[in-house]
Amino acid sequence: MPFLTAGDPDLAMTARLVEELSKAGADLIEIGFPYSDPIADGPVIQASYTRALGNKLQIPAIFSTLKPVAQKIKTPLVAMVSYAIIFRIGTLEFVRQAADAGFAGLIVPDLPGDEADEFQQLVTRNNMDLIQLIAPTTPPARSSRILKNASGFVYCIAVSGTTGARAELAPQLADMLKTLRTQTKLPLAVGFGLSRPDQVEQLRGLADGAIVGSAIVKHLDELSGDSGNADVVIAKLVQYAGSIAAAAHSSR
Repeated sequence: MPFLTAGDPDLAMTARLVEELSKAGADLIEIGFPYSDPIADGPVIQASYTRALGNKLQIPAIFSTLKPVAQKIKTPLVAMVSYAIIFRIGTLEFVRQAADAGFAGLIVPDLPGDEADEFQQLVTRNNMDLIQLIAPTTPPARSSRILKNASGFVYCIAVSGTTGARAELAPQLADMLKTLRTQTKLPLAVGFGLSRPDQVEQLRGLADGAIVGSAIVKHLDELSGDSGNADVVIAKLVQYAGSIAAAAHSSR
């Protein structure tokens, strides 16, 4: 499950990359909605949000750009979006627009999962999933409450802290995944810190999916101010994403 920031370096490139990553073997594609004060993102993704916002990116433009792409590809799109954005637009209106644009699910990092009953029902009524996050520091009792409002899959945070590539997976990750297996039948997808095929292979038998964000966004940083190299960067990015997909698919 690769991550892209909507509008970095521009929405036309985002749409093109979604199509290319779908062809490269992505099972889902996560779209980050730029926000000035993200709660969980590290410096790489924060910088991409700043670049996108600097181009006067608007939410309606994200939806209108990605809707025809979502209709063309089979790979589901999932939005990573701050509740502050949703609240400003209006919860009902945002959910309706996201569903109409073809999004299959929402990840809302600043909405506490065990306080999301009403929002989860709204999302479900609009035929989308509300994906919940579980961190290494989340107590099992609270995990159980969060999972009651989860659907689609569980976003398992691999490390304590913000997004960003790490050299090694946290040693406590395996225990967290084993515990979650006893609490839910939903697929478990691991994110935060994954950047290499061998890290994905280490999740064999423990998780059902791998989410790669900062490593992909870092590749795209090369596009800033130099769109003449877009084809080269896209080719490299697709090759990289393909290697991650191959490691994920071989572990099934």
